[in-house]
Amino acid sequence: MSSNIEEQVEQQVSMKFVTLVSIVAALGGLLFGFDTAVVSGAIGFMQERFDLNEFQVGWAVSSLIIGCIVGALSSGVLSEKFGRKKVLIAAAILFIIGSLGSAIPSAFSGFIVARMIGGLGIGITSTICPLYNAEIAPAKYRGRLVALNQLATVTGIFLVYFINMWIAGLGDHAWGVSTAWRYMFGFGVIPGVLFLALLFLVPESPRWLIKQGRAAESLPILLRIHGDTLARQEVLDIKESFKEENGSIRQLFSPALRWALIVGVGLAILQQVTGINAVMYYAPEIFKQTGAGTNAALVQTIYVGLINFLFTILAIWLIDKVGRKVLLLVGSLAMTISLAVIGIAFQTGHTSGPLVLIFILMYVAAFAVSLGPVVWVVMSEIFPNRIRGKATAIASMALWAADYLVSQAFPPMLASAGPAMTFWSFGIMSLITFVFTWRVIPETKGKSLEEIESMWASKA
Repeated sequence: MSSNIEEQVEQQVSMKFVTLVSIVAALGGLLFGFDTAVVSGAIGFMQERFDLNEFQVGWAVSSLIIGCIVGALSSGVLSEKFGRKKVLIAAAILFIIGSLGSAIPSAFSGFIVARMIGGLGIGITSTICPLYNAEIAPAKYRGRLVALNQLATVTGIFLVYFINMWIAGLGDHAWGVSTAWRYMFGFGVIPGVLFLALLFLVPESPRWLIKQGRAAESLPILLRIHGDTLARQEVLDIKESFKEENGSIRQLFSPALRWALIVGVGLAILQQVTGINAVMYYAPEIFKQTGAGTNAALVQTIYVGLINFLFTILAIWLIDKVGRKVLLLVGSLAMTISLAVIGIAFQTGHTSGPLVLIFILMYVAAFAVSLGPVVWVVMSEIFPNRIRGKATAIASMALWAADYLVSQAFPPMLASAGPAMTFWSFGIMSLITFVFTWRVIPETKGKSLEEIESMWASKA
């Protein structure tokens, strides 16, 4: 009886440690959410301040993503060489520089450069934070702990909608055009500094330490996570997995791992081409298309952030219970239906009532419970130990490249093709996501990272 009590206490302490570490790492998602959504409240003021055309409006939003692409691409090599923790510290510093730089420029070109610098940090954190969480979490709880990163992301989005509305209300419209947007971007320094400070409290990834031949340093970390017996077995399993891999990206194109690459890159692209960030970046402008005024559009945007936040919490509760694949299937089907109805509403002119708002909220809820968190979880767990950093970086780069195309194309597409065709095109992509998930995606719930690696080998 006493041994069982001791075992339960040990497990509680272990999970407390893992959860605390994962929360700190997931704060990188807060920066991600803040920086990607802050532009939604600022872009209208900036368009007047710099006299931007539709292409330049898209460039103001998507320039961040150019930095994200470069940051995501470089994160794999950097994190494999210097470790997950050091690279995240560098990313936090880049984010702080980007936030300050975005707030002070007198020319549009200066703003673009600053946004790209901040994007480097976001690209790195969006790749390394979920990867770090996956490497430190027990298999039983890995889904929800990695999904904490997405919860932090939507928390950042939700908070920034309030911050934007609060700042915009501090003065009149002329003050907004001259100053408010600067405060919106500059506010990002606060979460950036917090993330930087907390990173010094977390350990390095034990799997990265073992890869570097520093198993003795990894053991105390694994002991706190798993307890004595499981920790020592974990070290042996990780070492064995490294023996079977050569660490080359070329390995991803082998028959054993080709499907892992297809799943990772395919899901990354589909997460973006279903249109979620077009809604997040341009939510106030979309609601203005329905006849809402500036203040009403900002309030409706807060509803979007709230639904995104609440349904992400639901996803964290469900992801290790029902699994990744079920959430993806249900969510992508609901997104398809919602986007079809939104397109019909714009096509028929029925936009003056609450119909568009209701189905945009349904679409966001469906995304938040499925593609939002699940894609990052799957990307962080499906690749082999030795090349996980590099492979996750490839999938993350594909995600950001798709995000760039959508965010850059959305304003001119909305103006030329109209909102109905725009939302229908996103609906078609959501339907493709449903079919892709049904036919290609395996279930990884409850499997260790090494078991998932073996699963791909069995499919060869």
